[in-house]
Amino acid sequence: MRKQPPNSDEIDIAVPVVVGGRRGRVAVLVVDAAFAAVLDTVTLVRTEVAQELRERLIAARIAMGEVAIRTLSEVAGLWIVVRCFGKSWTMLNPFRNAIIAGAFSGMGPAAQDSRPDVLFIAVDDLNDWVGVLGGHPQARTPHIDALARRGTLFTNAHCTAPGCAPSRASLLTGVRPSTSGVYSNDHDWRECEELRGAVTLPMHFKQSGYRTIGAGKIFHGHTLSTAAMTGHSQPEAWHDYFPSLTQQLPEDLKPKGWPVRTTSTMYGGLFDWSPMAIRDDEMADGQVVAWAETALAADRAAGDPPMFLAVGIYRPHVPWYVPQEYFDRFPLDEVRLPKTGVDDLGDIPDAGRERTFDHWHEWIVENGEWHRAVQGYLASIAFADAMVGRLMRALDASPRAENTVVVLWGDHGYHVGEKRHWEKFALWEDTTHVPVIVIDPRQAGRAGQVCREPVSLLDLYPTLLGLCGLEAPPQALEGKSLEPQLADPEKDSARCAVTTHGMGNHAVRGDRYRYIRYRDGSEELYDHEQDPHEWRNVADDPELAAVKESLAEWLPKVDAPPMGDGDQRK
Repeated sequence: MRKQPPNSDEIDIAVPVVVGGRRGRVAVLVVDAAFAAVLDTVTLVRTEVAQELRERLIAARIAMGEVAIRTLSEVAGLWIVVRCFGKSWTMLNPFRNAIIAGAFSGMGPAAQDSRPDVLFIAVDDLNDWVGVLGGHPQARTPHIDALARRGTLFTNAHCTAPGCAPSRASLLTGVRPSTSGVYSNDHDWRECEELRGAVTLPMHFKQSGYRTIGAGKIFHGHTLSTAAMTGHSQPEAWHDYFPSLTQQLPEDLKPKGWPVRTTSTMYGGLFDWSPMAIRDDEMADGQVVAWAETALAADRAAGDPPMFLAVGIYRPHVPWYVPQEYFDRFPLDEVRLPKTGVDDLGDIPDAGRERTFDHWHEWIVENGEWHRAVQGYLASIAFADAMVGRLMRALDASPRAENTVVVLWGDHGYHVGEKRHWEKFALWEDTTHVPVIVIDPRQAGRAGQVCREPVSLLDLYPTLLGLCGLEAPPQALEGKSLEPQLADPEKDSARCAVTTHGMGNHAVRGDRYRYIRYRDGSEELYDHEQDPHEWRNVADDPELAAVKESLAEWLPKVDAPPMGDGDQRK
């Protein structure tokens, strides 16, 4: 068999084919130049069968056998003539040098693909202020807590970068920021030379025969400007997307006269917080979730491919504008500020202090807004939790519930005044610690597990490949599958989680300690057993030299130069 098409109109490859459940002699398919859809059929292939064929395109290795295929250039695209002999069908994509293959069951309809559906839930800017993680005593997240009771909760999970763009690019390609050079929110992974040829997680599912659909923020994007609502999306990775294949985020509603509590110097007035007299469904997230509810309600008919549904919930990303009822859950006079240390920045090197939003903190405190800001963040988390609840109710009411893997993750942590810092963009625990929950309904007997091993968002790509029976993508994945921990949450992961913030700045999180080394060689070390809030930097303690040395072994061996001088802070 030839591995690639020769430079002629005659191509011989090996293919057995059956069309529409009937054995045929010859079928002619017309496909467009991008090989994206079957446009027409001739001979024994009816229009509805062509549509069925189009929906069954599955990436596979080149098949073996003997049959003649003739290609002729036509106005509509490429004619492919296939002689039919067997019980499966295959089509050649001469532009990608690959065989796209699927299977029909015997002489009748296609067999049901037994691979599970996937519900992939991303929550933006959500730190550990989640009930089951205990990050704040007033956090109310009953739906996320219930989700944890259905699967495995990873209590020591960390992002690979403390910013939306580098974190998401890393998770969705499986490549570390220090390997790719995607460090900043202004770094567009699609233009990164190191990621050329990398297949993203949704694209890999699509090429593996899944129907990939999504809504909301999955790749980087934000609503601080209209142009940014498109973000660093990958339209070709999806069969369908809301609000569109080229726009990730619906427009956000804002109160009149914003900013309400802050000034225009903070993200143009969109680092702000205020209740609004609106319904959940009027929120952009409400629209995203309503669209996803409809997708979940659709029955998976016999022969339908499995579904990969990604839903990006934008809150608690700023601005913290959510319906009044969520603010009402946290009366202002009862709001508790996060715990902070006295002179918490006193023992931190300049490289760490320079990354804080200390000037924002001074303004917020001087203007009496700290309690209101915490109220806004708690209210926005409660709203996001309500959106998760809606998604899970829709899944539970659907026929897909018993065969859907669910993954919930936050893209990075968040500071709300700890260490005089706001937002993300740092290497401390409050910035890197994220919720990660994985549910495999086929392991119902293991529901409610808690894994305390250090894990990374990098691990989600290989984990989903394993749970869904997919082969590896062409790029080397730098995470490790969490399947051993799903089977035994106490199994030692024998590793640490690494977070990178700009070239040469890294944090290593182990079972007990966090070690930070900046590009200039300065260090921080925190003992979480004695100091869970990271108030005392013990990097200079000679008795802990061996601990530092052990953690330093996990520092990346490659520090790729950055794509550009992009602003980290968005």
